[in-house]
Amino acid sequence: MGTALLAASQSLGALNKTKKRPNIFFCISDDQSWLHAGAYGDKVVKTPNFDRIAKEGVLFTHSFCSSPSCTPSRAAVLTGQEIWRLGQGSTLRGTLFKNQYKVYTSLLEEAGYLVGFTGKGWAPGNTKAGGWGNQNPVGKQFNSKAAPSSLKGIAATDYAENFKEFLNTRKEEQPFCFWFGPKEPHRDYDIGSGLKSGKKLADVRVPESLPDATETRSDILDYYMEIEWYDKHLGRMLKLLEDKDELDNTLIVVTSDNGMPFPRAKANLYDMGVHMPLAVCWGKSVKGGRVVDDFISHTDFAPTFLAAAGLEVPAEMTGRSFLDILLSKKQGRVDSQRDFACSAIERHSICRPDGMGYPMRAIRDRRWLYIRNYEHDRWPAGDPGKFGDCDDGPTKAYIIEHQNDPKVMPLFEKAFGKRSTEELYDVKNDPGQINNLADEPAFAETKKMLQQKLFQYQQKTSDPRAQGKSPWDNFKDEK
Repeated sequence: MGTALLAASQSLGALNKTKKRPNIFFCISDDQSWLHAGAYGDKVVKTPNFDRIAKEGVLFTHSFCSSPSCTPSRAAVLTGQEIWRLGQGSTLRGTLFKNQYKVYTSLLEEAGYLVGFTGKGWAPGNTKAGGWGNQNPVGKQFNSKAAPSSLKGIAATDYAENFKEFLNTRKEEQPFCFWFGPKEPHRDYDIGSGLKSGKKLADVRVPESLPDATETRSDILDYYMEIEWYDKHLGRMLKLLEDKDELDNTLIVVTSDNGMPFPRAKANLYDMGVHMPLAVCWGKSVKGGRVVDDFISHTDFAPTFLAAAGLEVPAEMTGRSFLDILLSKKQGRVDSQRDFACSAIERHSICRPDGMGYPMRAIRDRRWLYIRNYEHDRWPAGDPGKFGDCDDGPTKAYIIEHQNDPKVMPLFEKAFGKRSTEELYDVKNDPGQINNLADEPAFAETKKMLQQKLFQYQQKTSDPRAQGKSPWDNFKDEK
């Protein structure tokens, strides 16, 4: 153990002896890629409350979800396990069996925490089939307070008022665990709302994987409007914690479940699909103003929360607590072992014959992204016509409509065309992950190294794909 992490471990021991158990506040937005927050340098989207948490705590630059699909991503957060270990919990419409998988929310509740949520919890999976009845795995629902928006597509839920109601049910000195799951910026959007708000098309940074067209830029502005909406509720929730003198004793984590709902982002293992925003603060317990470059997997959240609460982390959790990093007072690269992250997807929507998915695995380090496509003969975004694994919207419609345009055709093929068995990208020189180097002889050794590293991790964490098995073919999700 390094000097910094040893000191952090000693700090945690002292912390557990002197402080009461911390509250845990977890915010997970719905479909937001990592770049789209002010703290990451975006000058258009206004996220003062995310930025505040980053300033008062730690901003992470390499946080990755376990899967670019809502249900499995959230299941990985809850269980601290890779999605390939979660059976039917690894698909969008599957279920997470209560008697089979431990979730951090239940463990905290058993330890005396008040547990609840507002907005979107573990969804849209089937809770009843998993033995949860009408309860969501993230806790008791608090969604009765409404706050209709003038913008179409935004949930008419007053998240902050629901959090206030939750806090009012607490017993004196009882620690709480709250899941804030805004349904934004999930589609649909109020088309043109970004422009109407005064935002400018020229200020948008268009990802290299999307066409630089007016339709795309306006679509991104509308997406920004929804990010700003949930950020305002986040600010109101921080104010509630301040008013109750609980802010200093609350471990606050803000991230997203998967990438933006645009072509070649959500439901894909490229950075726009799995690279997530992450800011964490915990009052005086965590030194603020730091930027950490270590890789964090969303499977790491559950063990981190349990460790912060002084509870034992179940052996089956494949994630690792990063509490030592938070308490280390260091920035940049803190833990040399945190040098990569893996992600996966099995089936997103039902958009191929017999409900088949498009299974993929990926490993991402500081320089490279390697992807293995297990069924490369299938259509990655779903069968032509609907391309159902890609959310409908103006950008998708533009690409399909202009697919024969010489400038758009390569992007159409990247988003909707069939792919090779393997993909390799030089993230440093090709951040948009456009140029596949997998078949280039000059990169054969790099590809082999990543293949082996991914395979070793799959074996270590019992991925059926590493054994040539595909149990997911027998899971028949609902449409």
